[in-house]
Amino acid sequence: MRVSANGIAIEVDDRGPADGVPLLLIMGLGMQLTSWPDELVALLVARGMRVIRFDNRDVGLSQSMDAAGPPQVALATVRWMLHLPVRAPYTLRDMAADARGVLDALGIARAHVCGASMGGMIAQHLAAETPARVASLTLMMTTSGSRRLPGPTLAARRAITSRPAGNDVASLTARGLRVFAAIGSPAYPPEPEAFRRRVEASYARAYNGPGTSRQLMAVVADGDRSALLPRIQAPTRIIHGGADPLVPVACGRDLLARIPGAVGDFIAGMGHDLPQQLLPRFADGIAENARRGAARP
Repeated sequence: MRVSANGIAIEVDDRGPADGVPLLLIMGLGMQLTSWPDELVALLVARGMRVIRFDNRDVGLSQSMDAAGPPQVALATVRWMLHLPVRAPYTLRDMAADARGVLDALGIARAHVCGASMGGMIAQHLAAETPARVASLTLMMTTSGSRRLPGPTLAARRAITSRPAGNDVASLTARGLRVFAAIGSPAYPPEPEAFRRRVEASYARAYNGPGTSRQLMAVVADGDRSALLPRIQAPTRIIHGGADPLVPVACGRDLLARIPGAVGDFIAGMGHDLPQQLLPRFADGIAENARRGAARP
């Protein structure tokens, strides 16, 4: 279903009992709500949660921001390297306001929140700037954005910035499989055919290359969120892979040190993905953290 959130049209998937514990899932760069596996959603619903997924602006079935013009990623990158301000068509704060707007549209005053990668960056803004709306916070494979932290490996950077041979589903799928081969979990490989079908279905659902680039500009423009982190009041759980080549595990350890009372789950052999084999562990961790949040006034 589509809702109006923060003045734009956002595609939402709402699963579980209406009176269940609300959990808002925020996905990462260029990824759609379907990138949260249905199996994980089912595990969370089985733990008594009302699970809300949504397409971030500019991807999936949510409103495109094409009116903002073509993204100037190369210029933004040069300005970032020179420590100059980067202007983006919209900001991660705007995307956090979208997330709040989803809760408003569903009549939810307070929810548990889980963000992955860029979604974790959005969730940091949401929790720090409107603490009354966030009952607990789970941050998966994400970062504060501090320049002191290590960046992606060369192979991961090349994979992420590569372009598909065309905009047809077959070309997009081939590129997507190359990306996930470069950033995925070495200790938890997916079943090849099932994974191919899932990637193919994602691109068949929707694809917006310029939208992904505009999201990337929002990430670059946001810079260092370290000053936000001590303001996070919600019980926080950090989930991070020890073999993440895109957002190295040092980034997760930095979040753990900076967010008051945070707890960590650092998983050897996990990369920058959501392996099928680890979904029960993720569900248990999110639900346990939600119980920490429910125990607080």
